[in-house]
Amino acid sequence: MEIRTAPISKAQMLVRRPVDEVFGAFIDPAVTTRFWFSKSSGKLAVGKQVRWDWEMYGVSTKVDVKAIEANRRILIEWDGYDSRNIVEWTFATRDGNETFVTVSERGFSGDGDKVVKQALESTGGFNLLLAGLKVFLEHGIEPKLVIDHNPAAVVEGVHR
Repeated sequence: MEIRTAPISKAQMLVRRPVDEVFGAFIDPAVTTRFWFSKSSGKLAVGKQVRWDWEMYGVSTKVDVKAIEANRRILIEWDGYDSRNIVEWTFATRDGNETFVTVSERGFSGDGDKVVKQALESTGGFNLLLAGLKVFLEHGIEPKLVIDHNPAAVVEGVHR
């Protein structure tokens, strides 16, 4: 099998909350830490670099914020698998109080098998992210999907 077009991961979800609330959940780590990563060095702002930590797994990434269009789009570059990858969130208002969120990642590197594996893992991860966002914003439940996805990899001594 030959890959002719580089894979791009993509996940999407309808969230029954207003776009400003959904968009803000990704800008403000006080909210994002309730459903995705465990720690952040600050809010997202264009030109700023922040660090996101998943302390339960002992991993982190440097995030360079490339673009923010309020309530419409967030574009970042982060440490991908073996390279710096581009991640983009888009937000579309539906019926005033609903938001359709799409997240994609591109820039995977390596041979064909490796690139496909990375894109599939990214897609799965972003589906968990969006499901966690939905549960948290719609129902106020901290879903713990990220930590429960791979309990065998949780760093010893880190409490849930």
